[in-house]
Amino acid sequence: MEPVYYVLFGGLAVTAAALELTKPAETTQIKNTDFRRFRNNYLMVYSLMMAGDWLQGPYVYALYQHYGFDRGDIGRLFIAGFGASMILGTVVGSLADKTGRKKAALTYVASYVFGCFTKHFNSFNILFIGRIFCGIATSLLFSAFESWLVAEHFSRGFDADWLGNTFSIAVFLGNGLIAIVAGLLGHGLVETFDLGPVAPFDAAAVTLLVGGAIIMATWSENFGDPSDKGSVVDTIKKAANAIANDPKITMLGAMQSLFEGAMYTFVFLWTPALSPQGEHLPHGMIFSCFMASSMVGSAIAGRLLSNSRWKPERYMQIVFAVSAAAVFVPVLYHRTTAEETDSLNKDAPGITFNGKVQLLAFCLFEVCVGVFWPSMMTMRAQYVPEDMRATIINLFRVPLNLFVCIVLYNVSKFPLSYMFAMCSLFLAIAALCQKRLEGLVSKKDYESVKASAVEVAAL
Repeated sequence: MEPVYYVLFGGLAVTAAALELTKPAETTQIKNTDFRRFRNNYLMVYSLMMAGDWLQGPYVYALYQHYGFDRGDIGRLFIAGFGASMILGTVVGSLADKTGRKKAALTYVASYVFGCFTKHFNSFNILFIGRIFCGIATSLLFSAFESWLVAEHFSRGFDADWLGNTFSIAVFLGNGLIAIVAGLLGHGLVETFDLGPVAPFDAAAVTLLVGGAIIMATWSENFGDPSDKGSVVDTIKKAANAIANDPKITMLGAMQSLFEGAMYTFVFLWTPALSPQGEHLPHGMIFSCFMASSMVGSAIAGRLLSNSRWKPERYMQIVFAVSAAAVFVPVLYHRTTAEETDSLNKDAPGITFNGKVQLLAFCLFEVCVGVFWPSMMTMRAQYVPEDMRATIINLFRVPLNLFVCIVLYNVSKFPLSYMFAMCSLFLAIAALCQKRLEGLVSKKDYESVKASAVEVAAL
């Protein structure tokens, strides 16, 4: 493996560690024993759930390549996942609010474990079914766990300001440290022990089952509005009206859709972008570099969120602009379409200079991803109604999944430069939406939000 990967990963890991170790001393909420116990339980579960997801991430595209599918077939398999998330995920999210977030979290485990099992079969139809279950699981991962945390946090009477701390640590661990370990473990299973590209999916299934056991043993159940006896359709309509009638929620939904749409398209495109001529890529190591970058971003976000002078409504404008510039870099290198090649071929040459430049740009984008998650979670906790949280979050995902499906359906028809240019445009628009949200949120809004949170905590 080329030294560039070790140098890049080492530099990012040292930077993330320095930011974490030199952060300001822990504030008073960390001394609250009940809160620490509650937070640490959630962080352990969330880290295991994310580990199950990250173990698969670097090898989904590579596995399909290994099975001999072309980019068009691979795109259709990805469409199955995003389409299921768009169509079924919204219903499942609404059911989470009505039937319980703990049940939804366990449904996530069962769905993803089944999806991992299907990876053993070199059959388009079986893999297609597996992607549907994985799409449902993805919707639950990014709605049920956050909804459970927020509801449980307030029901136990903890301070609303402490949520930002939990979100920041969760992203640092689940989207950073755990993801790096998952990437290195996947790399070891595939490259070192030569167990094949299915091995990371088996490891993911085991990890998810362990997390599911902890949920069953330690989590209590919570719901949206227990007095709401309406149907799932009524809940979805109520959530849609809340999005349409509150411009702050509308802007949050637009930014989430734009950013995550670009992010998930990037997940599909980074492999062919770095290996246009079949260059060998150590997927696990590259993934670890991405996650180390995300750790840097989440550490930065932790500092920003703990400083009252910095509001996510303001600094996220810069983050979106930087991310737009980062994903524009591949536009300079991919003007024509190229045939699909196997990036797992160990006899192929290594990454080119152009690939290294793009790799640096992708790592910068991942830094922005690291800042995005805790900042967006914090804003959602402030502005999204608790009784419809999971439903609204999944409604946010409908346009992003539709966008990704359209991109993946046409991915074999256009050069990569077109796809990355579209992602860059979407991120630039997200920056404008964030500017609009800042204009909608006044100092009075901050005070009213905090007062509402205190009232909820007192109930």
